Amino acid sequence: MSSQQAPSVLPETAADDSRRLLYQSYIDYCNAHDFKSMEKFYTTPTININDEPWPTEKVTAQFEPLVQGFPDWKWEIRHLAIDGDYLSLHFRVSGTHLGTFQGVAPTGRKVSTTQFTLYHLVDGKYADVWDMTDMETVMKQIQ
Repeated sequence: MSSQQAPSVLPETAADDSRRLLYQSYIDYCNAHDFKSMEKFYTTPTININDEPWPTEKVTAQFEPLVQGFPDWKWEIRHLAIDGDYLSLHFRVSGTHLGTFQGVAPTGRKVSTTQFTLYHLVDGKYADVWDMTDMETVMKQIQ
């Protein structure tokens, strides 16, 4: 017989509420595909993406091929955990393959997969992002 304990949960603070609201504003811009506005959430002139410094314009440019292939691409927050200046997110991401993506012509298929992202806030801006999206599953769904 296995026993499962409920995870310990620290009480939310006013700072956690502020971070949650900040992230909700950011994800609203993501889902509106307003990538230029997303840049205001990043440290400048660079933000670390998976431990590599990127100019903010490069960060938002990476989304363009994705939304060209899937014009209705959407990030749905499934879990959000806050630990000080770190935000951990688990997403369901989905879209309809209506444009060429990674060399695959449009299929009209609806796809979905998971994404996990860890953000580090410094002075209210995202300074570090570590991201893993299961693009292999997306590619299997459109081939």
